[in-house]
Amino acid sequence: MRTQTALDGDRRRRNLGDLGFGGEVKNTPQQRADLLAEERLAERRGQRVILARNPLGTLRNRELAQAAKDIAADTGPEHRPVADGQRMAGVYRRSVMLASGRYAMLDDGIGFSLVPWRPVIEQRLGQQLAATARGGGVSWEIGRSRRPAIIT
Repeated sequence: MRTQTALDGDRRRRNLGDLGFGGEVKNTPQQRADLLAEERLAERRGQRVILARNPLGTLRNRELAQAAKDIAADTGPEHRPVADGQRMAGVYRRSVMLASGRYAMLDDGIGFSLVPWRPVIEQRLGQQLAATARGGGVSWEIGRSRRPAIIT
């Protein structure tokens, strides 16, 4: 004679897709939305989740700020952020690899700046360089001559 089992009882009370891996998958969007809201990368409006403006830029800026803080703690000089359109000159001390990309550390003797790295500067380690930030990119000036080479 067949009888009802505990599994049969569970089947009547809930969908089996809510158990185990199926349940984890079903909860993933909710957990992701909670994390984005907690990190201030999104905002909850009732059942909707609205992404913040430029979340990837926000993450990149956070990562860059943390890397600069770590470098300042290790080396001593203070970080001097580079604003769009600003020119920064200094000795190319090292490159820093982050999740958002590779950056060159320029040391001007008072502080340092992290600017987007380009392959053309790698052979210039230890040399005087200048960079001008423009729209997320950078133009590099190599050398101290009156008419330095400009590489974008």
